[in-house]
Amino acid sequence: MILKSSRREFIRASTMVGGGFLLSFRWFESSASPVQTIAEEVNFNSYLSIAPNDVITIFAPNPEVGQNIKTAFPMIVAEELDADWTKVKIVQAHLDTKKFERQATAGSGAMQHSWDRLRKAGATARMMLVEAAAKRWNVSAAALTTDNGFVWHTESGRKLSYGSLATDAATMKVPEGVKLKVKKDYKLIGKPIHNTDNAEMITGKPLYGMDTYREGMLIAMIERPPFGTKIKFAETAAAKAMPGIVEVITFKNKVAVLGKSTWQVTKARKLLKVEYEPDGAVESTTEHNTLMKQLLDKADVKPSRKDGDVEAVFKTAAQVITREYQAPFLSHACMEPMNFFAHVRPDGVELIGPAQLPEDTRKNVAKLLGIDIEKITLQMTRMGGGFGRRQRSDYSMEAAELSSMVKAPVKVIWTREDDMQGGQYRPAMRYRFQAALDEEGNWIGYRMRGVGINSGNSTRPDHFPAGAVANFLVDSIDHKSPVTTAPWRAPSENFLGFAEQSFFDEIAAAAHRDPIEYRLAYLEKAQKTPVGAVKYDIERMKGVIKLVAEKSNWGKNKELYQGFSAYFSHGSYIAQVAEIEMKNGSLVLRKMYAAVDCGVVVNLSGAYQQVKGGIIDGLGHALYGEVTLQDGIPLQKNFDTYRLIRMKEVPDVEVYFVDSDINPTGLGEPALPPAAAALANAFFKATGKRLYHQPFSKEEAMKELTLNQSS
Repeated sequence: MILKSSRREFIRASTMVGGGFLLSFRWFESSASPVQTIAEEVNFNSYLSIAPNDVITIFAPNPEVGQNIKTAFPMIVAEELDADWTKVKIVQAHLDTKKFERQATAGSGAMQHSWDRLRKAGATARMMLVEAAAKRWNVSAAALTTDNGFVWHTESGRKLSYGSLATDAATMKVPEGVKLKVKKDYKLIGKPIHNTDNAEMITGKPLYGMDTYREGMLIAMIERPPFGTKIKFAETAAAKAMPGIVEVITFKNKVAVLGKSTWQVTKARKLLKVEYEPDGAVESTTEHNTLMKQLLDKADVKPSRKDGDVEAVFKTAAQVITREYQAPFLSHACMEPMNFFAHVRPDGVELIGPAQLPEDTRKNVAKLLGIDIEKITLQMTRMGGGFGRRQRSDYSMEAAELSSMVKAPVKVIWTREDDMQGGQYRPAMRYRFQAALDEEGNWIGYRMRGVGINSGNSTRPDHFPAGAVANFLVDSIDHKSPVTTAPWRAPSENFLGFAEQSFFDEIAAAAHRDPIEYRLAYLEKAQKTPVGAVKYDIERMKGVIKLVAEKSNWGKNKELYQGFSAYFSHGSYIAQVAEIEMKNGSLVLRKMYAAVDCGVVVNLSGAYQQVKGGIIDGLGHALYGEVTLQDGIPLQKNFDTYRLIRMKEVPDVEVYFVDSDINPTGLGEPALPPAAAALANAFFKATGKRLYHQPFSKEEAMKELTLNQSS
């Protein structure tokens, strides 16, 4: 593979103190203007530096939220550079919209966007080092090779380290085109590489927003209203009189307590006396549930996609299957609650903290304060979980606004209770699926409607069976509510995957067909005689289905109850099998299998953890997760009432990756949507009972299943 590059994509090398070489890349800009970089300065753009002692520094530009991008991005650069990984130093970049593009963690899109850019960065540096060695030895560059941080002249056995060549390489012309490695020559990519932050995380070194400290910094905690209400009365004198409290501020329907320590502020906030009154709709979960049922029957809804004559085929079908599935609001339940630091000064604003969309954060703060965005700097910290919650800027804007009010640096800290009750939930949703079958069990019609509470678009109309079923209709309805929501790991698809794949299992059962065989048959139909647009890769979907069937020995062990699901999201394809066994008189979830096609796997260790973590997250929230509201007040406040899956409940997980040459596709989210359906379909095999509502733990039938592996 050959990629063209222009001189303007690179910052020309400059000599470092001691004769080192700094070659800095604009990885994400194709029309960047040259910028001088000197050794004594750290310019927070994307760059690769090579020091005389052969240490290579690579900046990681994207937010790290646990998806391993801080390790994976530098791996790609180091691979094409042929660097010695043991001598690579990785540094988190700050936000810089002039030097980077898409400094964001959202939609599992970072790797898809950056793969070729990162490869080109490493390959170009390698070529310049080779040219420098060729000039020094007076040989052809074609006679030289690179390996593990050295340029080699094989014929004579000579070698030069990258560090010794760095200064000379700075004078080389930036090549117009560079040759990238082919997959068979990879030495790092596809291998299991430890997370670059492992040591710091294990030893408690500062990495996270909660670790931020500045001299003179105030801690702020905020009392927020129930949804749909406003402050009627606030008594703040008792809180303000507490030791260490600097200020108590009522602003924008909230009350903030600011003080010198977290403990002092926590105690003072408990003394606030705030009364609220309705401010528009004050909604409860029971009202939401009733409303969603009603909206499923709403007439004259504009279809998201329609193929064929759906109404006619349902009137004449030999069998019509109708099922409904419902999901509650969910908390993002990040291990690290929301927090952010801001210091608003006359000459500018310093922001530090966990943000999945740091550029949006900076824009929102600039708009809030009415200042030039160029006066705001933002330093990204590692995130203790994000899952979409940290795509919102509410908590960072609170820090900036309070800092501007008190003229001091402020760190806003949310408690766990604040986090659980502060909104930005996974939207509550309800789906109705209908399938029309003819007398021979052929699938001739499909109709699906999604209803959500602040969900936006709750359906994915171009997903399978689009293209495979001739008469096809999908539409979506959204109810606007004062309950705030945010993207939640694999937005909409996190529940849609369960509902859809559970329903497909029922269709196969009604047709008296094996669920895997039935899906493959209709994928084949979409491939040979498609109806309308097919916007998923049928071969990739078939590939993971066949692989998981093989690895799980599908249907061969009659003492096990197996459930299947398969899903496509964020460019990747994942098929899963859940396995339930009878153990000591109880049904136990024994194992989960996953077959994954995410293109080229960059870091095998990180990829495995993403898939396993997604499965566990999907199972845990489907089983236990639920936020309910009464008169605008969330009833779940902490992990004693908001149940998560426990370590002893986690089944064995086997993950298999398709060997692929396709550029990497998303992996942070795709493993979650199919997990709950695989479990539910296995549960049906074991008990004959279907699961339609989440959390499963509230269903009477689930008492027959245990996840406790020690039982």
